[in-house]
Amino acid sequence: MTVTLLVNGAEHRIDVPADLTLLFILRNELNLTGTKYGCGEGQCGACTVLLDGKPIRSCRTSVAAAAGKKITTIEGLEQNGRLHSVQQAFLDAEAFQCGYCTSGMILSSVALLNSNPNPREEDIIRFMNGNVCRCGTYPRIIAAVQQAAKRQG
Repeated sequence: MTVTLLVNGAEHRIDVPADLTLLFILRNELNLTGTKYGCGEGQCGACTVLLDGKPIRSCRTSVAAAAGKKITTIEGLEQNGRLHSVQQAFLDAEAFQCGYCTSGMILSSVALLNSNPNPREEDIIRFMNGNVCRCGTYPRIIAAVQQAAKRQG
């Protein structure tokens, strides 16, 4: 099947089997490797991207389900050489160690702040539940989201 994907503002027409995952296409066809394969079951959040502004697990989303929708990956957050405020906050708060979960954490944080620009700590924890950091930097992740909220507000 031929699908049209709108990824980070660019349109891509791709001939693929309909059952391939969006994660596979992003990494292997479009060379957008910032989105990571974690568990393959949608449980860890490493593969999180935004689909029409909502966080989804790209390892469990078929490319057919994403066709025609606005897809944002970690590579699409930077604008004109400037990091998104959430990306900058993650750097400033040193909210990662190995960095494997970071792109999914950042995209989930962007979605949270788009829907709730001034989240309480409990809101952050609840919204980010399901994004797993194996290094355990959760306090710094929460601090980064709070910093980004202040910068945006």
